[in-house]
Amino acid sequence: MRAPREPGRPTTGQRISGSVAGLAALAGLAGLVWAARDIPAALGGRLAGARAERAARSPQFRGDAFHNRAATRTMAPAPDRNLLRELIFGKQKRRPSVAVPLVRPTRAPEVDPARELNIVWYGHASVLVEIEGRRVLLDPVWSERCSPSATIGPRRLHEPPVRLDELPRLDAILISHDHYDHLDMATVRELTARQSAPFLVPLGVGAHLDRWGVPADRIVELDWSQTHRVADLEITCAVAQHFSGRGLRRNGTLWNSWVVAGHQRRVYYTGDSGYFEGYAEIGAAHGPFDVTLMQIGAYDRAWPGIHMFPEEAVTAHLDLRGGLFLPVHWATFNLALHDWSEPVDRLWAEAKARDVRLAVPRPGERVVVDDPPPVDGWWQSIA
Repeated sequence: MRAPREPGRPTTGQRISGSVAGLAALAGLAGLVWAARDIPAALGGRLAGARAERAARSPQFRGDAFHNRAATRTMAPAPDRNLLRELIFGKQKRRPSVAVPLVRPTRAPEVDPARELNIVWYGHASVLVEIEGRRVLLDPVWSERCSPSATIGPRRLHEPPVRLDELPRLDAILISHDHYDHLDMATVRELTARQSAPFLVPLGVGAHLDRWGVPADRIVELDWSQTHRVADLEITCAVAQHFSGRGLRRNGTLWNSWVVAGHQRRVYYTGDSGYFEGYAEIGAAHGPFDVTLMQIGAYDRAWPGIHMFPEEAVTAHLDLRGGLFLPVHWATFNLALHDWSEPVDRLWAEAKARDVRLAVPRPGERVVVDDPPPVDGWWQSIA
């Protein structure tokens, strides 16, 4: 006859069940640790030493942070809205119905190098500028997510149309600010290994690159209105109206727009910015521009000072004395509450109303600035 079990003592089945639960908990914890392994490095570096001393001398640096020219709020009051509820339960169509069409870039057309000017948009704000025989890459982000984590955060709506090892030899890599959709650790590390081009960045951003292994002699940090020469190009760090930060600290690094000028051709890139009077000043000082690369997406009336609405982007383009308007910062990552295709629909309507030359390429499609393809509304068939 089996002896009675002592009261309170677990059965064999209970012990096994408890062991399995414990192992599952350990596995889950290990998974979380694995998923978070790169987060500390992805947060980047901090201003220190000579870099901090230089930042403190900038007219844009006051107290312990960089500032816009005018007082700017990153979030405006929206008492009539619950943004979190709208994000989760909103009816906006934030993904296309089918895959975004990608184009494999063909060889650049043979032209007089002195007149060459082509743009290849890879998605979001990642752009290759082919200008007078030189190659300049803007805000490259090739990772699956724009986030410090490889498993959590906004995920791509489409793959990059080319791999990083398929890029041409670059003459310069430009970064506009340190937000994750513009500055990506994995992309920077691979470009550091595969390319020899310098990274031109606004003040303070060099601390991130330094932490990620970019050699000091390949980091060029600039303040607003400062110019650096790369071969035959003059590249100017121009003013923008935005903010920065990769962790809890805000505005520890500067943000900017870029002017890329050759002997005959000129390109302007907004980075991220709200609409402000600086565009007219840039246009007067550096324009006219053959093409402007303008941020059109991720806007909302809850943050009107830091991201332009499409109609404002058209006004900024005219202020800049731009020729061809080529939109960026749309179609790749969901970073706001509007429909994924709304920015370009609004842009197309405004460009037609104001007689602005417009090109809307598919990701990977080369645009010859002097002979751009007609706008065909390709995104509407997949919206």
